[in-house]
Amino acid sequence: MAKSLQDKVIIVTGAGRGIGREIALLCAAEGAKVVVNDPGGAADGAGSSASPAEEVVEEIKKRGGTAVANFESVAEAIPASKIVKTATDHFGRLDGVVNNAGILRDMIFHKMSVEAFESVIKVHLMGSFYVSHAAARLYREQESGSFVHFTSTSGLIGNYGQANYAAAKLGIVGLSKSIALDMGRFNVRSNCVSPFAWTRMIGTIPTETDAEKARVEKIKQMGPEKIAPVCAYLLSDAANDVTGQIFGVRMNEIFLFGQHRPVRSVHRGEGWTPETIAEHGMPALKGSFSKLDRSADVFTWDPI
Repeated sequence: MAKSLQDKVIIVTGAGRGIGREIALLCAAEGAKVVVNDPGGAADGAGSSASPAEEVVEEIKKRGGTAVANFESVAEAIPASKIVKTATDHFGRLDGVVNNAGILRDMIFHKMSVEAFESVIKVHLMGSFYVSHAAARLYREQESGSFVHFTSTSGLIGNYGQANYAAAKLGIVGLSKSIALDMGRFNVRSNCVSPFAWTRMIGTIPTETDAEKARVEKIKQMGPEKIAPVCAYLLSDAANDVTGQIFGVRMNEIFLFGQHRPVRSVHRGEGWTPETIAEHGMPALKGSFSKLDRSADVFTWDPI
């Protein structure tokens, strides 16, 4: 059987460890030529090291695949564009981008520094834009290409202490949808994946209470390798009619997430005043309010 990504050129950002590493390994196993991007920083983005990306490239080559390392940061436009240039310089084209790179700077909102907010936005949201924007010009010319962006239930649903991360991850949903709308005419697809997996970043979750410890133990059951197959599928020609969607992966479960749509309306023929909204409008809508849930409140069953 032909491999699903045979001879395609794929960029995976943040591919030195965790989910990104598993995606890079699977894409290579499926026949892709892979640009393994990772500056090798810590979970909060500090520092750098060539080792993570180089080690993944060596592993791919050892398994008979083709890959090249790239150490640029996605958080600035020019370095991010060089990731795309690495693909074209080495392999002559680009067929898929996986925007996986990320950092965490968790803090309760009123204590969160401006720098902590901006740095997370830069890597996740701006990084996804910078790499995608550089790739989009190539996609437009060749009239084909696929994007896989990483979102999170921290943005889709909610979590404590992650205003920066949640804002970035929900912003990525809007970015992906806009790319799907703007570039569909050029046979370009854009989708989001929300992963549930134990990674170095998830390892920063507090474990001070029994409930928090139990939650982390459940997450540890979910290996990052479980996320890779959906990403490889979305990059393949088999997914040529799948775009603008949000998928979740949790162990052996795959979810399709809903997207924002009106859920209820109220009407008053003579228009509204602040008083009539308080008396009639808001009481009528309150029954359909979204709860202030966290991810753990919604996904209450054990990973399958």
